[in-house]
Amino acid sequence: MKKVILSVCALLTFVTGIKAQENKKVFSTPKLSGYGIGQYQYSGQEDAESNTFSLRLVRVSLDGTIFNDFAYRVQGQINGNTSTLGNSPRLVDAYVEWKKYEFIKVKFGQFKLPFTFENPMNPIDQGFFNYSQAVLALSNFSDRTGAVSSNGRDIGLQIQGDLLKTSSGRSLLHYQLGVFNGQGINTKDVDNQKDIVGGFWVMPIEGLRIGAFGWTGSYAREGADGLVKVSKERYAISGEYLVNDWTFRAEYIHSTGFGFKTTYNEKEDLSDATINTANGDKADGFYALAIAPVVKKKLYVKARYDMYRSNGEWNSCKTLYDIGLNYLFNRNVQINASYSLVNDRKLEEHNYSMFDAQISFRF
Repeated sequence: MKKVILSVCALLTFVTGIKAQENKKVFSTPKLSGYGIGQYQYSGQEDAESNTFSLRLVRVSLDGTIFNDFAYRVQGQINGNTSTLGNSPRLVDAYVEWKKYEFIKVKFGQFKLPFTFENPMNPIDQGFFNYSQAVLALSNFSDRTGAVSSNGRDIGLQIQGDLLKTSSGRSLLHYQLGVFNGQGINTKDVDNQKDIVGGFWVMPIEGLRIGAFGWTGSYAREGADGLVKVSKERYAISGEYLVNDWTFRAEYIHSTGFGFKTTYNEKEDLSDATINTANGDKADGFYALAIAPVVKKKLYVKARYDMYRSNGEWNSCKTLYDIGLNYLFNRNVQINASYSLVNDRKLEEHNYSMFDAQISFRF
């Protein structure tokens, strides 16, 4: 009788274990998603006039969870050609994040750098025909150091979390801190010196964020005379207010550190370790924008002031005055159009016009 009871207990334990595994899926069903952006752009710059249709971006993502505590994403950019690294089909995101607790989450892989409010935004949600000039030049897009175009990303390890919740469940403080290679996407470290990038923001009232970010590190190349590197010492001050379908956002970004004369598009570019001293070791930029609803969740008007100084002096200042419209057919399809008056002090003829129209879709 004792053996029968023990056998029944063992069987019940085995069945309970199976049920527990069934209730907690190891892998969730992966979700396939993506988006595309088609673009028409006209530029009236003297001696460089252009007008062209193009595919700005086409991306496909695979997202899912493991044991409910880990989230993963793999995202590829599939448009472009294979002549340059900047436009070629390539891996954009590949990471896993432990997200069991809100106050601390750990992410490892290749993903967006925790620098500025605008960098992490989806290109469609950003609101204008492109990110601001300072974000593009100082946040690992077309970085002034000459690193490979990386869409604001790098390879590394990051922790982040939300703290100090109110009685309604809203967090008052967010922090994020990461350690990265400093070389850009799909690229190994060269100088074995990691970049440290991080920031925090406070949310004193619903919809308002006020933040500060810092970045210290280097970008390196193996030149004919050995290892050459340029420093990256950067900070950003940011503010954003989202209220009643209105968007207000402004950021100032400052950088100290030289760049290389050539931008990394082909492997041969890495052999040129000549530093671009003519462009100086400082750069900064500021933008401020507003997006206002004409018809809520449907039609918006927008305006942006966008200034960038590539050497930190006014003689290198390029300023865009942008106005435009965004129209959402539904949550998956929208049209954006904008006119820009450009003032570029590095050109003999400072002023010219630009027009940009984009249609985007998500699936």
